[in-house]
Amino acid sequence: MSTTTGTKKIGNPVYPIMFAIGLCHLFNDSLQAVIPAIFPVLEKEMGLTFTQLGFISFALNIVASLLQPVVGFISDKKPMPYALPLGMVSSFVGIAGLAVAPQYWMILVSVIFLGLGSAVFHPEGSRVSFMAAGSKRGLSQSIYQVGGNSGQALAPLISAFILVPLGQIGAAFFLIVAGIGIVILSKISLWYKKQLEQESLSKKKRTLLSSLPALTKKQVGIALTLLLIVIFARSFYVTNMTNFYIFHLMENYGLTIQKGQAFVFIFLALGAVGTFFGGPMADRMGRKNVILLSVIAPIPFCLMLPYVPLWAVVILLVLIGFFIMLSFSVTVVYAQELVPSKIGTMAGLTVGLAFGMGAIGAVLIGILMDHVGIYTTMMVVSVLPIIGLVALGLPKDRKVTAQG
Repeated sequence: MSTTTGTKKIGNPVYPIMFAIGLCHLFNDSLQAVIPAIFPVLEKEMGLTFTQLGFISFALNIVASLLQPVVGFISDKKPMPYALPLGMVSSFVGIAGLAVAPQYWMILVSVIFLGLGSAVFHPEGSRVSFMAAGSKRGLSQSIYQVGGNSGQALAPLISAFILVPLGQIGAAFFLIVAGIGIVILSKISLWYKKQLEQESLSKKKRTLLSSLPALTKKQVGIALTLLLIVIFARSFYVTNMTNFYIFHLMENYGLTIQKGQAFVFIFLALGAVGTFFGGPMADRMGRKNVILLSVIAPIPFCLMLPYVPLWAVVILLVLIGFFIMLSFSVTVVYAQELVPSKIGTMAGLTVGLAFGMGAIGAVLIGILMDHVGIYTTMMVVSVLPIIGLVALGLPKDRKVTAQG
């Protein structure tokens, strides 16, 4: 491949590892998805308030949020290949506890184990995705993230077809998923360790060629702040849709839990589709352009959603889900290129912030719903995506290509 002005060259992708870590991300996040999926069951069987449900989500996500950057920072200094299967072991323990927990506090402890597993998995999983990416950085991160978003998209189906019929004990079904994940991640860890050994023997350290122009520390700080604000707006909105929109559908449209969860699944499934296409689009048309498209396109649809009839809800959920998640993997790559010496830290910070905003958002939305009602809460949340327009201030990037 010939070199063109404004183009940088790097290596070739390792597709089997890219897809394997993406599959494990699906497993990891399907375990996390059991939490919002079980909300209608807990609300009915244990009589929990929306605020209590919000704190369950908070316990899960705040642990993942706070620890992900820490794990990423540590692994930047000393990579930890075998942390991947160990993280899945923690999730296994959390799911086992959730399935049999008879009291509210025990549920909170169980989701903390799930959060710990997620905190360990995400930075190291993102690092494996980067190591296998070569020139296809956007594609590799999309494969990795679409695995996670597909796992999250399973939440409504988990609720409708497993947890509602079986109750809380139905969560034990996912011990099988965790067990398979442990096996696959153990094999990925062997590849990861081998890569590190080869780099050590050749005395080369893996570095990231950035698609961004040279920036001062102040410019990097400003850009990273703007990016985190974009992630905040997106995460807050998606948390509402994942955890609480089902109650809006039940109250305002008279849907059953099963039918309502089908609508939530549409939103999350199209989010997974958007996540997949976002990375390759960013490789072709630039990271910032995809982030802007993801920010601007869904705003009018989000503003309309609380007020439209049921037939139009489906259309809007398709459009919002696709566009709002288009930048999910792209924001991770963009942050890594802002600080190319801190791959794990940036992955932990960006994805961890998404979890953190989800944690805070779940509590605030739950409190708001208990005090002002479900419909008013949906009206307030519909305005949040406008905040993402700060992405207009991000530095523009250039194309990165493979070596010939």
